[in-house]
Amino acid sequence: MALPTDRPTVRSLLVKIVLLGIVDAVSIYAAFVLVLQDNWVAAIAVLAVTALVNWIYLSRRLIPAKYLTPGLIFLAVFQVFVLLYTGYVGFTNYGTGHNGTKEQAVSSLLASSLQRVEDSPTYPVTVVDRLGELGLLVTDPETGEAYVGTNDEPLSRVDDAEFENGRAVSAPGWTSLTFQQVIARTAEITALAVPYSDDPNDGALRTPEGSNAYRYLSTLEFDEQADTMTNTQTGVVYTDRGTGAFVADDGAELRPGWQITVGFDNFARAFTEQSIRGPLIYVTIWTFAFAILSVLLCFALGLLLAITFQNARMRGVKYYRLLLILPYAFPAFLSILVWNGMMNESFGFINQVLFQGASIPWLSDPSLAKVSAILVNVWLGFPYMFLICTGALQAIPEELTEAATMDGARGWSVFRQIKLPLLLSTTAPVLIASFAFNFNNFNLVYLLNNGGPRDTTTSLPVGHTDLLISMVYKVAFTGQNRDYGLASAFSIIIFLIVAIIAVVSFSRTKALEEIQR
Repeated sequence: MALPTDRPTVRSLLVKIVLLGIVDAVSIYAAFVLVLQDNWVAAIAVLAVTALVNWIYLSRRLIPAKYLTPGLIFLAVFQVFVLLYTGYVGFTNYGTGHNGTKEQAVSSLLASSLQRVEDSPTYPVTVVDRLGELGLLVTDPETGEAYVGTNDEPLSRVDDAEFENGRAVSAPGWTSLTFQQVIARTAEITALAVPYSDDPNDGALRTPEGSNAYRYLSTLEFDEQADTMTNTQTGVVYTDRGTGAFVADDGAELRPGWQITVGFDNFARAFTEQSIRGPLIYVTIWTFAFAILSVLLCFALGLLLAITFQNARMRGVKYYRLLLILPYAFPAFLSILVWNGMMNESFGFINQVLFQGASIPWLSDPSLAKVSAILVNVWLGFPYMFLICTGALQAIPEELTEAATMDGARGWSVFRQIKLPLLLSTTAPVLIASFAFNFNNFNLVYLLNNGGPRDTTTSLPVGHTDLLISMVYKVAFTGQNRDYGLASAFSIIIFLIVAIIAVVSFSRTKALEEIQR
């Protein structure tokens, strides 16, 4: 009889090689894309991790590392990297008008202010493509030489171009577009602005129809030595004053600007700028109130029902339990949308049926909207607390209750002095987790009434039922001016608040654990 060995079978070896080959192919492609974007650090990191993964899985040892590696990679990508990047953005001015580098901002400003030169010569062009990037193959009308360039690359001479009737029609490494392809991509072609040279002040070539191009010059002139941008029509000089934009003497800014590090300015704005500090304070207070009331009411209602159903004289307990679990069984987002419809002021079920056609603004009045948000959240959350409390009560030994009864204790005293401390020691971690969940309960606020009604007294897009997390979302992703830096600063503040509360709460639960011992 053959004895089992640790040597891998041919099939398992082939599966391992195929999977590693897929991982290597994806990594090399990702590194290639990163190199094209001049992101060398990330490309080297991807290749280094790929080499490490190959070493681990091709080794016959390192068994624990083979199990831990996938989890560690996902943890690094989806947790550690996100935290570090959010922290980095919180110290920058990243947002609308400050999305790229200074070089990109200068190019964008010059491109956006181009005007056609009246006496510009006509440049015969052929539209070409290289890996999806459009370019212009230009024939110089004076010398007859061919040049090629793209939106990001200025014109450079092509030595081996092919000509037909004095027009360059193809160049090595480029694919010339047919007439039908030019028609299909007209919008992209007319948006092309190929820099004339390395000097951005020399303007660019643009084509209105894909066969001839004309020279355009910018009404802005960039002085690299003085680091200024001058409007050649008005004479106004815009200077880089370290704010991430060119600023005139009267305070006017040229947009777009560029991304810079601003230190703790975003955090200082959150606490010192009145238009931000006011909403931040009342949203923070409401977030605490919403989380605390939601946890307390859900726990109290769930505990009350659990105690009620523990009564041995009650009949049909299993049917009641089934009914109470139904709100927990339905998808939460669907329940929230149903509540949104039922609370509609004009045609909602609550006003039309329960209140005989009354016009109660459940979701449009600031105070009632908060009550409605808590009511819906309790509806969604109490079945979970009911299940937790039921299990915790059943785990308490009956001997403790009987011993207390023999010592003269009665119902309320037994519950308050014996059952409740034991119950809290078991459910405390769940209550803390529930508080953290409700502190960031974005889904409920967003789906119920989008944080409304809107607070019209502030410039921030904030509503009266917005929590901190939905406020961060609106600052970052809604409105005309999106401020990712300020939103990231808010995220860091929320993280610190929740972390402090969790640490303090878990330290307090140690006192409850002593009761069980």
